Amino acid sequence: MGYMGIQLHSEIGRLNGVILHTPGPEVENMIPKNAERALYSDILNLSEVEKEYSQFRALLGKLTKTFQVSDLLVEVLTDESHKKQFVRDILKFENVNENAGYLLSLTTTELVRQLIEGVVMRKDSLTKYLSQERYSLRPLHNFLFTRDASSAIWDRVMINSMASPVRLRESIIMEYIFKYHPVFKATTLNPRREEDFFPGLHTEGGDIQVISENLLLIGASVRTTTQGIDYILNRVKNLKSPINILVQELPETPESFIHLDMVFTHIAEDQCVVFDPVITRPNRYKTVHIAVDNGKVNISSETNLLTVLKNLGFDLEPISCGGVNDPWVQEREQWHSGANFFTVAPGKIIGYNRNVHTVEALNNKGYEVIEAGEILKGSKQISENGKTLITIPGSELARGGGGARCMTMPFHRDVI
Repeated sequence: MGYMGIQLHSEIGRLNGVILHTPGPEVENMIPKNAERALYSDILNLSEVEKEYSQFRALLGKLTKTFQVSDLLVEVLTDESHKKQFVRDILKFENVNENAGYLLSLTTTELVRQLIEGVVMRKDSLTKYLSQERYSLRPLHNFLFTRDASSAIWDRVMINSMASPVRLRESIIMEYIFKYHPVFKATTLNPRREEDFFPGLHTEGGDIQVISENLLLIGASVRTTTQGIDYILNRVKNLKSPINILVQELPETPESFIHLDMVFTHIAEDQCVVFDPVITRPNRYKTVHIAVDNGKVNISSETNLLTVLKNLGFDLEPISCGGVNDPWVQEREQWHSGANFFTVAPGKIIGYNRNVHTVEALNNKGYEVIEAGEILKGSKQISENGKTLITIPGSELARGGGGARCMTMPFHRDVI
C-alpha cells in the first residue's frame, strides 16, 4: 500500500481510509474487581463480540480501505531502531518495572500481541511474587475503540493525552504508526511530549469532530478537559485563516456521556443525530464559541450547538436519538450509543440495530434501512442516490460503551 497521507476536513466526506482494531483476548483479560479500572461496567463475552465485530469489519472492508492496528505496528517495528525506542517509550510513559531486554527479545509479532493482550508478570522478584497484579503491562481492553487515542484534524494527527492511565499505551502505538508507517508519515501533535505538559491536560477522539476546514466541535467532558481544549486552541490560533471552535459541555454522569459523539454526530450535509436533553433543550451545560482570527481569540456563550452551527453556515436538522415521544426511550437508547453513528459518505451511515426508535426516526427522515448482513450477502446494495442507514448487530459491542464512530479512526476522506 502506497502513501495516502492525512486528509480529514469533515465528518461526512466519502471515506477513503480507516484504522480498526479487531478485538481479541484483551477484551476478556479482566476480572470483575478490576473491570471498572479498565473503564468497563461489565465483562464482555468475547465470542459474541467477535461475531458482531466481524460483520462490522467486513462491511467496512467492502466500502473503503481498512487497516489493522496490529498489522501496521508490526510493520513499523520491523525497523530495529523504532522497536527499541518504542519499548523505551512504553516503559517510560507507563512508569513500569519491566525488563526491556525481555520485550526486545520477542519477535516483533509476539511483542505487538503481548503489548495489546497484556504482558504477564514474571514472578522473578519478591515484589512481583507478592503482587496481586496478573500483568506487568496491562491489556488494552478498550483498543477496539480506535477513535480515542488519535484524531486526524485536517492534514495532521493529534495524539491524544488519554484521561485514564490504562489507555496511555494506545496513544503511543498510534503515534508510532502515524509518524513512521509509509502509508501516513504524518505530522503529529502530542501534548505529552511538550515541555509544558501537565497531568490535567486530557483529550480524547470521541470528543473531537471536524466539521469543515475551519470549524471544530469539541466536547468538554470527563475525558477531555478545558486544558486539553486550550492546547488545541494554542496550536490553531496562529493559522492564517480564521478558525472556529465550538465547545459543548457534557454531563459528568452517567458514564454514557463520556464523549461528544455519544450525544451528537454529523451524518449528512444537512442533518445530525442528537440526544435532545443535552443538545437542544435548555439545560445547565454551556455551549461556547471560540473564534480565532489572525492570532486574536474571542470567547462567547451561545444558546445551543445547533444555533451557533446555523450562524456559521451549517443549518442542520436534528434527528432525535430514541425518537421524540418518550424521554425514557431516549435515555435508554443513548446509553447504548443511539446517537453514535459513523458516516462513510454524506448520508450513508452505520449504527447499531438495537436502537429501534432511533432507526425508526432516521427511516422517517428518508433513510433506507439495510442490514449489514444483506450487503455482505449481496442481496442489497447501497444506492448512490438517497440516504442509507446500515445497521450492525450490537447486543454485546454496545455493552463496551461505544458505537460505530467509536470503533473507527478515519484518516482520509474526500473534501466536500
